[in-house]
Amino acid sequence: MPKRSVRQVFAAGVHLKCPKCGEGKMFSSMFKMFPACSRCKFRFEREMGYFVGAMYINYGATIIVAFAGFFALDFITPMPFLPNFILWIAFCILFPIVFFRYSRSLWLSFDYMVNPSDPPNPPPKGVPPVHRNTTPVSQKPSDGDE
Repeated sequence: MPKRSVRQVFAAGVHLKCPKCGEGKMFSSMFKMFPACSRCKFRFEREMGYFVGAMYINYGATIIVAFAGFFALDFITPMPFLPNFILWIAFCILFPIVFFRYSRSLWLSFDYMVNPSDPPNPPPKGVPPVHRNTTPVSQKPSDGDE
């Protein structure tokens, strides 16, 4: 597969498509993500806590749009403070829900631009991902511990 440009990867993120091939869908429903791309088998779910960055994208987009919108509406219209404030509070509650899929898709696209390789294989069933590469520590205390 040829290397994709930053613009192509970002466009795939905006269209909720796989960042690797740009064709496979990322979501099966509003909040349910496919585990991997149906076309190129690129794994979307990388590891536990992987999509924390998507929360930052969602939060940042919400704050930027809400602040800009609040001040623009305050400047353009004679709307009193309280209705304007209530409008943007409602926006701050609803927008992150609507933007959820886009924030995940954009985060995955950003990560793909930085690190285009597939993640390592998942651990065997029953082994948490955190403990797959750790070695057990001896239960016996050393000479200095008592």
